[in-house]
Parts: sequence; structure tokens; C-alpha cells
Amino acid sequence: MPPEEANLKLDLDRRRRLGMVEAIWGADKTVDQILAAARHSTAAGELLLVTRVDGAKAAAVQQQLPGLRYHPQAHCLTGGSAPPPWGRLALLTGGSSDLPVAAEASIALACHGVEAELIGDVGVAGLHRLMARLDHLAQFPILIVCAGMEGSLATVVAGLLPQPIIAVPVSVGYGVSAGGHVALQGMLASCAPGLCVVNIDNGYGAAMAALRILHMAVD
Repeated sequence: MPPEEANLKLDLDRRRRLGMVEAIWGADKTVDQILAAARHSTAAGELLLVTRVDGAKAAAVQQQLPGLRYHPQAHCLTGGSAPPPWGRLALLTGGSSDLPVAAEASIALACHGVEAELIGDVGVAGLHRLMARLDHLAQFPILIVCAGMEGSLATVVAGLLPQPIIAVPVSVGYGVSAGGHVALQGMLASCAPGLCVVNIDNGYGAAMAALRILHMAVD
């Protein structure tokens, strides 16, 4: 057995146990390791989700497994058929620089049958853009808010709307923003009660937090 397969132990029971497929972290894996994971998932009849895959690595994987789909904005590889939609939520971004993180969340949700409506460019630098959307946003059961710089968009949204809100600090901003740490600390220190915060750029983690909430709502 090749070494890349000998040490591979996918959590193929995760869907039954937690209601979600295993996501494979692709950034630090070789092409051969991703190929091995894809083959194991396919053999088990499971959907494949690989996150943080750059274009060159994705192309090398697709050369051998052309049935896989690459999502360049999200930097994700997927394989298999996603389930039919059964849930929905909204994904907000402060600006277009936040889109890759939001796209990762959107792909992860789609792999679980949850539709995500993207509502972009509603950052607090032009607060009227957010205020004009409040009635529409109120229709969604959950909001995921991706924002960099000082990360204040999540606090504003959580102060205006009542549903669960999951904040994703994004590593966008000038020097003092410190690669998303200022947004993270601002969101954690938010005075808006009940705001939930995931790690920097963790679109996948926000998606799975939302999925857990949606599962509880329909069970």
C-alpha cells in the first residue's frame, strides 16, 4: 500500500454521527494524499470536500480524477453529488475582498444541502447599503457575516437583527489589522449579545456551526 494511503484514516462515520461530511484540509497535503482521500471517499460512497487547495494542485489532482470539480474562488475541490436543498441562510460580506472566505462557507453548505444567498458589499463604510437590506435579511434563519479591517460589520448586524449570527474575521486590512487579528478581537469583544465568532478566515467552520443550528431547527 502506498505511504500516502497507509496513514490515511478518513472519518467516514462523521455524517451519521454529526450530520456533516469530513472536510479534508488540502493546503498541507500533497497531490497524492488528496488523490488517496478522494478515492477512499468515492469507494465509501461519500461526498468529497477538500478545502484550501490552490489552482496548480487542483489541476494536478483533476488530471487523474477529472470528475472532481474545482471552485477557484473558494479554493475547494468537491466530488460526488450534493444533496437536494433543504435549508437556506444568508452570507454577508463587508467587501469583495471577503468573498473567498464567504465562498468557502457557501461550498461547504452546498455539500450539505444548504443554500446560501450572498449579500455582498454591505460594509459599515457605507452603512446605508446594509440598512436598505434589513427587511430582506430578517427572512433568513441564520446569518454568516464575513468582514476584515476592524470587523465591525458583525456587531452592527447583531445589534439590528435577532436570528443567530456567526461572525468570520477575515485577514483583510492594512498593517495594524494584523492579518485578521484586529477583526477577531473586535468580534470577540463585541457588545452585541449572542454574537458567535469563529477563527480567522474559517468559512468552513462558520458553515458547520450554521449547519448544526439548522439541524436542530428541523429535528
